[in-house]
Amino acid sequence: MRILALLLVLPAMAQADSLVATRTIPAQSVLAETDVTMVAAEIPGALASVPEAVGLEARVTLYAGRPVHAGDLGPPAIVDRNQIVTLTFTAGALAIVTEGRALARGGAGDVIRVMNLASRSTVTGRIMAGGMVQVAPNP
Repeated sequence: MRILALLLVLPAMAQADSLVATRTIPAQSVLAETDVTMVAAEIPGALASVPEAVGLEARVTLYAGRPVHAGDLGPPAIVDRNQIVTLTFTAGALAIVTEGRALARGGAGDVIRVMNLASRSTVTGRIMAGGMVQVAPNP
């Protein structure tokens, strides 16, 4: 009887929920609510809620029943590899706009390499919301 009373008095350990894939999701797929679910297990590094993952793109293949980590997801790609993009460079009053070929796939905010089609040189830039790539001046 004492053991039962002791167990009732001790606080129960709170267990966190973790996000897992409900089916095998191929890389480059945008996640919907039906693609992920919560399980009652604390999995280190796994996301802790469905809204954190919905609308993001799988960067790697996510397997059914396996945890979904933040590094496995990213913004949906708006630039594909080998796509012709507009390169912009701005420094003070100087603005240069030209075309380039994306050497990687990425979403808004991602940094990718782009080949300038006019000079054939490779530059690094950040993808902007409209699909343009902003090249920053060298420090």
